[in-house]
Amino acid sequence: MTTLLGKTAFITGAALGIGRASAIRLARQGAALCLVDNQADRLLSLKEEIESLQGEVMTVTADVTDSNAVMDAFAQFAAWGKSLDILFSNAGVAGLLTTIEDMPEEEWDRIMAVNLKGAFLTVKHAIPLMKKKGGNVILTSSIHGNRIFNSYGMTVYSTSKAGLTAFAKAAALELARYKIRVNVICPGAIDTTINDCLVRSDALSEVIIPVEYPEGKYPFGVGKADQIADLVAFLASEQASYISGTEIYIDGARSLI
Repeated sequence: MTTLLGKTAFITGAALGIGRASAIRLARQGAALCLVDNQADRLLSLKEEIESLQGEVMTVTADVTDSNAVMDAFAQFAAWGKSLDILFSNAGVAGLLTTIEDMPEEEWDRIMAVNLKGAFLTVKHAIPLMKKKGGNVILTSSIHGNRIFNSYGMTVYSTSKAGLTAFAKAAALELARYKIRVNVICPGAIDTTINDCLVRSDALSEVIIPVEYPEGKYPFGVGKADQIADLVAFLASEQASYISGTEIYIDGARSLI
């Protein structure tokens, strides 16, 4: 089992789903945690759970699309007096599923801001805290935009997630001189609350090419957030010390169908 004793992790999108499961997993392996999300109540609940595990934790309520808020979150982290060893940039949204023709410009901008700009701002303001001793950056992308493109209406989501993969690869090279590793995980269908926020437009019926999967399209079923947390914990550990600039698919072979 990997150990993260003496390490400190900064996690965005920490309150639910993959972020929450990963926070608990890293805490169980000994990492101290700074948890960031825009949902204060859920953050507090997670903080209490981690403290019940004897974990060391602080929380910051922040919107990752707001540069000043992200800067303030890192300022609060720095005041905590911990080194920044692990950055898990996980905040993301799916939003409206509709055709390109019917996609409202403001919805395109919102999804791109959270998924792509939010990751950029998070990594940007983490670098000064990691440059002296190195560190580990993990980004949450998706199979959408990287391996599959047949989930109709997800054009903006897929574009943002493809951008994250490119960003991770470029960052891995740029930050290698500082011994900062950068990797990106690409989950498939995971049982989290992100699907509760999906809104499907009626316009999709005009562009969908019907394909039937009589026995389902998930060879290993729908994944669990804990399974993604296992991968995050591995990438955050010394066991992954030679892995950087890599996207790792974790979808139970879903994207190969």
